[in-house]
Amino acid sequence: QVQLVESGGGLVQPGGSLRLSCAATGIISSFAVMGWYRQAPGSQRELVATITSSGTATYAESVKGRFTISRHGTENTVYLQMNNVKPEDTAVYFCIGKTVWNDYWGQGTQVAVSS
Repeated sequence: QVQLVESGGGLVQPGGSLRLSCAATGIISSFAVMGWYRQAPGSQRELVATITSSGTATYAESVKGRFTISRHGTENTVYLQMNNVKPEDTAVYFCIGKTVWNDYWGQGTQVAVSS
C-alpha cells in the first residue's frame, strides 16, 4: 500500500521560514510528479508547487520567489522550503505523488503563520 507522510509543519511568525518534507513508502517505481497542495479553512485545495522526476518545477504565482520545491532525482521524497511566509500561507499542506495510473495523497500537515 502506497503511503505518503508529511512532516515539518507548525507555527511560524510572518517573515519566517519552514521546511516541509514528504516521504513515500510502499512504491517501487518513481513518481512521475510530486508536489504540494494546500487548503485553507473554507477554501478549495489549491496547487502550491510540483516537480517532475527530471527536476522541472512549477509554482503558484502566490508563492513564486518565496517557496522552493526540491526532490533528489527520482527518489520519492519531496521538500518544500517556505521562506518569508505570510499569514495567507496558513493552511493544511498536502503532499501528492502522481504515477501514470494514480494520484496518491498524504494526510496533510498544518502550517500556521501568526505573530
